[in-house]
Amino acid sequence: MTLDPRTPILVGQGQVSQHTDDLAKSLDPIALMAAAVTAAISDAALRGAPDVDAIFAVRSLSTKHANPALAVAQSLGISSRRFGLTPHGGNMPQSLVNLAAQQIAAGEVSMAILTGGEATRTRNRARKNGVDLSWSAGGMGVTTPEPIGEDLLMNHAIEIDRKIAMPIQIYPMFETAIRAASGRGVDEHQQFIGELWSRFSHVAATNPTAWIRQSYSASEITTPSPANRIIGFPYTKLMNSNNDVDMGAALIICSVERAQTLGISQDRWVFLHSGTDCHEHNFVSHRDTFAETPAVRLGGEMALHLANKTIGEIDIVDLYSCFPSAVQLGAASLGLSIDSQLTRTGGLSFNGGPWNNYVMHAIGTVMRDLRAAPQQTALVWANGGYATKHAFGIYAMTPPANGFRHGSPQKMVNSLPRRAVADAAQAVGPATIEAYSVMHDRHGAPEIVNAAVLLADGKRAWATSSEKDLARAMTIGEWVGTPATLTSDGALHC
Repeated sequence: MTLDPRTPILVGQGQVSQHTDDLAKSLDPIALMAAAVTAAISDAALRGAPDVDAIFAVRSLSTKHANPALAVAQSLGISSRRFGLTPHGGNMPQSLVNLAAQQIAAGEVSMAILTGGEATRTRNRARKNGVDLSWSAGGMGVTTPEPIGEDLLMNHAIEIDRKIAMPIQIYPMFETAIRAASGRGVDEHQQFIGELWSRFSHVAATNPTAWIRQSYSASEITTPSPANRIIGFPYTKLMNSNNDVDMGAALIICSVERAQTLGISQDRWVFLHSGTDCHEHNFVSHRDTFAETPAVRLGGEMALHLANKTIGEIDIVDLYSCFPSAVQLGAASLGLSIDSQLTRTGGLSFNGGPWNNYVMHAIGTVMRDLRAAPQQTALVWANGGYATKHAFGIYAMTPPANGFRHGSPQKMVNSLPRRAVADAAQAVGPATIEAYSVMHDRHGAPEIVNAAVLLADGKRAWATSSEKDLARAMTIGEWVGTPATLTSDGALHC
């Protein structure tokens, strides 16, 4: 098979982490990115840092550097004509791969470096100990980076008004809706998601680049303890994304022609067969249901179609895994068994969840796995927001018969049912609970109920309660479908 010289391929991946407790020796996010790029250069068996057309960085929460991609290039002596920076979103690493592949296929770019890094653990420890890390913000005289990707507004004014806007509040709400739809009782469902997350921990235990390389039983994951307190019911700490990490990752993507010119061995080449990008209705308030993600279904179907594959032909899968509900929503939408291997890293709880950059680690790990099994095909799903923004990639060591293809089903997503939202004046009187979470204090006591409810006219409203007895009761029984009353201050009464 004769390959188009502009065919995009991934040729290098690097993943680094630091566990040092010595703040004086801790690398900042820029240095972690640079170390990951160095590892990716080595992985591609390149003799030193190549000149590239573009360096794109995933936005980091632990550095204020105005242009991280430029800072990485300067630290490594890499020449590049373009420097880009994404908005926030866990979908961005896969979206970056999709973008770079499109630009390579169009002849706009021959080689690009993609990178991201977080030093959240070090920053948190320094703040706790009153230490000034003196990490450079790099603002003065730094070239403004090229904006990469869509900066999507994801919080409805009513959600913000009710102070229901954090992922640790909303993903547990997805979980209660999934549980109710499944017909499982509370204890039965806790066991179910505990077993799911236990399987993820088993994968992390054998992953050399995972942050927590330890296997946990289902009961260890679901049982509250001082080290595993409940954050937002039904999730214990071990079911939450672990952002308290210092990690960096990098990918090198180039054209077949550039790889041949540089002498990169074909056993390093990983082909991106297809990629798609899309998003749900951007406000959770407008989603038709908390128990389904139709944009995942449509985006996954399109990625598979563009790659001339069916889901049954996918051997390697990594689903975004910030919380158990995300995995269940993704698996159901893609037609995957929840009992199959749905992570290659161990997920964001155990591999580590470096904010926006987890999926760069996932793609790097999938590259390793494909090189070890060159006849297999992989699917990666990346997610940002509240199961909002989605990016997909289909990967293989064998080249795509029709070249790399990209698409978006966004027009189809936009035409899906959109639930109306009640304003503050309408959100009073009788309602029915459709999803909820119970936030706990730092001592593990139920504290605040967050609930999405449906009014008699089908509109959605949001409500909260600080009644301790109600909060405690909602951690025991099933409350989805229960009648409730809303008062004008947004309080929930049952």
